[in-house]
Amino acid sequence: MCQSHLTVPAGHGKTFRVRKGQFITVIDSEGQQAADFVAVNADNLNEKLSPVHTRQQLRSLFFAPGDALWSSENRPLLRIVADTIGIHDANVPACDRTRFSVDFGVEGHRNCVDNLLEGMKAHGVTYFTLPEPFNLFQNGPVTADGRMEVTDPHSKAGDYITFEALCDLICAVSSCPQDIIPGNGLQVTPIDIRISDHFPTEETHHVVNA
Repeated sequence: MCQSHLTVPAGHGKTFRVRKGQFITVIDSEGQQAADFVAVNADNLNEKLSPVHTRQQLRSLFFAPGDALWSSENRPLLRIVADTIGIHDANVPACDRTRFSVDFGVEGHRNCVDNLLEGMKAHGVTYFTLPEPFNLFQNGPVTADGRMEVTDPHSKAGDYITFEALCDLICAVSSCPQDIIPGNGLQVTPIDIRISDHFPTEETHHVVNA
């Protein structure tokens, strides 16, 4: 079985390609770490993974195994096949320089937008065409009065989510560098990524049912 493994260093990003039919497993290696995930169609950079279109298609703010993640052209790009935590976010934008500068008064802080662009720009993705992220492992509950919150993830070391690629994709993952307010347990840690030609059957007993 062809398989590759990537480690996203704490607070940094990684960009990688996957082929149609391959499986992508994103692993919270130490627990309580949000991972911003974006993707574009490798054959058409104008088609990008879209939380907005996914929410519209699923009629839900959340997603689960069996669901697809949809593109800006209303086409499924990824299918969720396994998920050990079941708590992710598809509402909050990626943190950027202005988030840290304006909200926290910190200049030059690492951030998810820069992390994602570092590798994606080599493939022709720009600041203005970078997709909005799916924030894996991020705990973003909606309160009873309709407000959004961001609190520390419930994920533990080794929790993961696995996707099947439905077309050739260019993907990027950022280990979110947020260390000022809750969101990563105030301790930024690495994210692991496994890419495989076949569904990793040794993990199936951890699948969260849709």
